Amino acid sequence: MARLFKPGADTLARLVLVGLVAGPLAAFGLAYFSQISPWIRGTDVTVEQPVPFSHKHHVAEVGLDCRFCHATVETNRFAGIPTSHVCMTCHSQLFTTAGMLAPVRDSLAHDVPLHWVRVNNLPGYVYFDHSAHITHGIGCVNCHGTVAQMPLTRQAAPLTMRWCLDCHRDPGPHVSPPGKVFDTTFRPHNSPGAARRLLAVWRIHTRGLTDCSTCHR
Repeated sequence: MARLFKPGADTLARLVLVGLVAGPLAAFGLAYFSQISPWIRGTDVTVEQPVPFSHKHHVAEVGLDCRFCHATVETNRFAGIPTSHVCMTCHSQLFTTAGMLAPVRDSLAHDVPLHWVRVNNLPGYVYFDHSAHITHGIGCVNCHGTVAQMPLTRQAAPLTMRWCLDCHRDPGPHVSPPGKVFDTTFRPHNSPGAARRLLAVWRIHTRGLTDCSTCHR
């Protein structure tokens, strides 16, 4: 009697059935873990810039305040990027012939802005206001990490919706006391009592902070 199926057909059928179940699950798992991976989120990844600017040198060693370069961080949605003229305020006197600073000198000489690559990059559908955070006690280190220890700037926080919402639901532990907002060595870890006091000092009300329109306008 002739066989309808080859001897390996049963095994092949079993593999196909397993693949039909396991394939979608594996695809879902791969997609999920790729989205939470540091590489996809951009955390701890340095990008090539026109000039290898070191926050560690300028902030920790030289002692520059964040606002010297990011002049609009307290008053504007955008923190601001210093112009080449601001850079040359110092570098017309210091390291005047350094090769790595040639792009800055050329930028000033030809009045062409440097094209910096954004490190902390939010999607276009997300509204973020630096001044709203800074003027309510959310210090730079909360989002940018210990930037004063970064020879090359990298993204420190995941900047995901969940990460933002965790802070919006309970901002108290992350609020800095007055005078520490721009302190790059200070990382707030407030107790419940201290958190309540600081929320009152900065007049922070959590009502409405998790509304969709807060971040999506």
